[in-house]
Amino acid sequence: MSARPHPLAVYEAALDGAAVEAVGAGGAQPLAVARWSQPPDEVDLLMLARCEGPVLDVGCGPGRLVAELNARGVPALGIDVSRRAVEQTRGRGALALRRAVEQPVPAEGRWGTVLLADGNVGIGGDPEALIARCRTIVVPRGLVLVEVDPAPDTDDVSPLVLRDAHGRLSRPMPWARVGARTLARVARGCGFVVAEQWQLADRTFVALRAV
Repeated sequence: MSARPHPLAVYEAALDGAAVEAVGAGGAQPLAVARWSQPPDEVDLLMLARCEGPVLDVGCGPGRLVAELNARGVPALGIDVSRRAVEQTRGRGALALRRAVEQPVPAEGRWGTVLLADGNVGIGGDPEALIARCRTIVVPRGLVLVEVDPAPDTDDVSPLVLRDAHGRLSRPMPWARVGARTLARVARGCGFVVAEQWQLADRTFVALRAV
């Protein structure tokens, strides 16, 4: 039996157009790569309007948000563990580094906003550790804008696997899904308060303000 591929390899295939699903405790859902690769939609734009520069987009993917912020004259940098994602972001004329958020990032403590869009609060499978890390990245009174699960009490730290169009499964990767109420509890212990919450279409966002 062949070894299961690394999830990053399957994700990068999705960035290049392959059909890929994320499979977790809640079932299977296609990766929204088509949306991530298009210009920002009205939901994205409402989030970006709240950004206070400079902005660090954690898990920037193909870079639609970083590119839009740059086009608006807002200093922004994307980071992603995927080489392909960084290439695609740079191909949009935006700035990006291949970097995990757990690693040192440029200008730590001087970012006005950290973006955790597209469910990226799940990165690493430990929302508390991720939000605490964001507290070290933003300025005093800085913002973290988080896209959360629509169900407010979601608190799922089950790993994900990625499934390609041939049914092959990747190795599991740490991930998490949290709702707004769950995030509020996590945020309080990490030096943040909830400044705002909003929903548009089927997407829900929470703005956290460092205190």
